[in-house]
Amino acid sequence: MLLKEWWSLLQREFAGYSTAKFQKDLLAGLTVAAVALPLALAFGVASGADAAAGLVTAVLAGILIGFLGGAPYQISGPTGAMSAVLIVLAARYGLQGVWLAGLMAGLLILLLGILRLGRIVSLIPAPVISGFTSGIAVIIALGQLDNALGLKTAASENILEKMRAVLEALPGANAAALGITLGVAALMLVWPRFRISQRLPGSLVAILLATLAAALLHLDMPAIGAIPRTILLEQRLHLTGIDWSTLGDLVLPAMTIAALGSIESLLCGAVAGNMTGIRMHNSVELVGQGLGNILIPFFGGVPATAAIARTSVNVKSGGVTRLAPILHGVVLLVTVLLFAPLMSRIPLAALAGVLLVTTWRMNEWHAIRFYFGRRLKHAILAFLITMAATVFLDLTQAILIGFGISSLVFMAQLSELEITRQPLDEERLTQAGHRFTHPGGEILIYYISGPLFFAAARRLVEQVEAADPADATLILSLRGVPLVDATGIEVLREVWQRQHTGGGRVLLAALQPKVHTLLERAGLLEEIGAANVHWSADRAILSLGGEIPPAPDQPEAPAGGLAATLVITPHEERGEQKM
Repeated sequence: MLLKEWWSLLQREFAGYSTAKFQKDLLAGLTVAAVALPLALAFGVASGADAAAGLVTAVLAGILIGFLGGAPYQISGPTGAMSAVLIVLAARYGLQGVWLAGLMAGLLILLLGILRLGRIVSLIPAPVISGFTSGIAVIIALGQLDNALGLKTAASENILEKMRAVLEALPGANAAALGITLGVAALMLVWPRFRISQRLPGSLVAILLATLAAALLHLDMPAIGAIPRTILLEQRLHLTGIDWSTLGDLVLPAMTIAALGSIESLLCGAVAGNMTGIRMHNSVELVGQGLGNILIPFFGGVPATAAIARTSVNVKSGGVTRLAPILHGVVLLVTVLLFAPLMSRIPLAALAGVLLVTTWRMNEWHAIRFYFGRRLKHAILAFLITMAATVFLDLTQAILIGFGISSLVFMAQLSELEITRQPLDEERLTQAGHRFTHPGGEILIYYISGPLFFAAARRLVEQVEAADPADATLILSLRGVPLVDATGIEVLREVWQRQHTGGGRVLLAALQPKVHTLLERAGLLEEIGAANVHWSADRAILSLGGEIPPAPDQPEAPAGGLAATLVITPHEERGEQKM
């Protein structure tokens, strides 16, 4: 089925394809390749592998995932977010662990696509994603201190340990390396002010100038090193070389990679979809991402995902079809084959400068400014906790903690059930022209607004028990209750049983259709009796001792207005009729 949908995407995409469109794809592919080249080198190193692994990933992801994906504009490759996960994994399990976890993640992503579960990974709240992204930016930036300072400290899984090691080695820092790092970063920051930046990326220019300066000035600093003229690296995943004893330990990292790859790819598709007006097919995209990540480890590459920055460049450069990402991969492949010796001389400090600027730009500053500027406390809390957890804990734990905090805050907000209690106003009934004979006893109307679920429902029974006698007649207007769960149903049953046992009555009014269905399925409406269920609060009141006008042709539990002949105030027009 997904194969047919993918084929349908291709047919629509290439319908009426022409030489002019090919020229646009070619120009976009060349432009994206120029942007992707320095990032592929940098993220390969930042992942705990090497520059060659980053290039192989960019080439294969561009060609394979670009061809198999769910949209014509997606550019996939190594990314900063993924490198932050992989560098910890590489320190703990080595490159074999990275490749095996990448393979397992590819299988998980493929399964998500086949089962059409893409919507699940898109349920993570925006503040959590922003905090996660900012935390990753901090990890990448701190991870580049060695290259920026020309140092070589031991790999560490803990940021604090890494910082301590860098501080201890600081007296041996290389001033030339720091100068190259700052120079590359400065050039990238000012480059957008020049008109030529629209055609030539600042990161590529900065790396070329830094490499030239290091060669002419004979600067002594670490460089990338030899890059093989092939995409089939000598160090790669071999099925015969897998240490199956580590498989259980890699399940959680693989789930982290799969979740991160899926989220980043789907978010990228959403952003680019808004830019182009072309909606991405999420399930097909996940299948493409899964298949690509299954194959990449066998070539020596690292896990890939769609990259928002490179995809945006593709869209802005006029890319029309998936030939643009494929051509970007082909250009990178040609670059590897022709210019590998020259790329081997690029200083690692130059890549550090590229990554430092990239991490700054990774932060979702517009969202951060919105959260703090508008003082959205729940969003700020989720953002800060997720960012801190990302930096100091495992990335999987960070997502779970952030999601948990957001869920708790959301439930706390939902639990703010609004309950308004008012006695019957007979004078208003008379003014409205109704003849009402009071049946005796106290009549009280409750206007309830908000979800009647486990976190809030107990408030209702507590208020009734504290304020009302058991022989009173209670009218519960539930027009403002959009949903009710099992706890809410039990609370309504408790209130009814209390009044029924004490000689009082409970009438339900203005039930929303979904609420009506659930109460009916639970048997509560049958217990209460049809005579005590009304489609509006005024009809419930009049049923106690007044003349009820003919019922309109409406279902018993409409979501809309009242068939009231009473006077409705502006406040009551919002759904709370007061007597």
